[in-house]
Amino acid sequence: MATTVTVIKAEKREEFGKGAARRLRRDGRIPGVLYEAGIDNVHFSVDRIEMTALVRNEGTNAILELEVDGQKLLCMVKHVDQNVITLDIDHIDLLGVKRGEKVTVEVPIVTEGEAAPGAVVLQETDVVEIEVDALNIPDEITVSIEGKEIGEQITAGDLTLPAGAELTSDPEALVVNVTYFQEDTELEEAAAEAEEGGAEAGADSTVEVADGGEGDEGASE
Repeated sequence: MATTVTVIKAEKREEFGKGAARRLRRDGRIPGVLYEAGIDNVHFSVDRIEMTALVRNEGTNAILELEVDGQKLLCMVKHVDQNVITLDIDHIDLLGVKRGEKVTVEVPIVTEGEAAPGAVVLQETDVVEIEVDALNIPDEITVSIEGKEIGEQITAGDLTLPAGAELTSDPEALVVNVTYFQEDTELEEAAAEAEEGGAEAGADSTVEVADGGEGDEGASE
């Protein structure tokens, strides 16, 4: 969670469509739209380097102040469209928020510590949805697996949330499952059959080559 809100200067967009967007991207800018209840949508463009740095450093829930025509609008990153080849941001959607307002966001879950010897930790859920103050969105939620034994589980309801945050995901959703190593017998059998089949095919090939060689010798004589 950032301790200060980043200010990014923006320019209003007067041209729309794919052609205008391509020109902006060619000039090193990202087109975007700011949505906020009660006001008209704000179509803008921002410097690609500035916005990319913000998203990379603070994640897709990043809070910022968009400065447009001298006015600073508090908002959060809501959606990012990336180029599938270059991974550059092609377009960004922002959601206007107010100080003290709560927003619903998805936050990554990260495990820490080591489970008991022999235990295998399976993280079944990567993110959890919470409602939290817009200026107190955590970068991640950490859950300890230290010393967890085989058979233990951690659900969304077991997570420790930031002060003032409320869980909106299903509290029974499985987050971490501590189990044991299981051999996939079907996969092993399939691999063994494939290996056996390959060996048989190799043997057949050897016989054919041998037969063919005798025929060539006979022809040369």
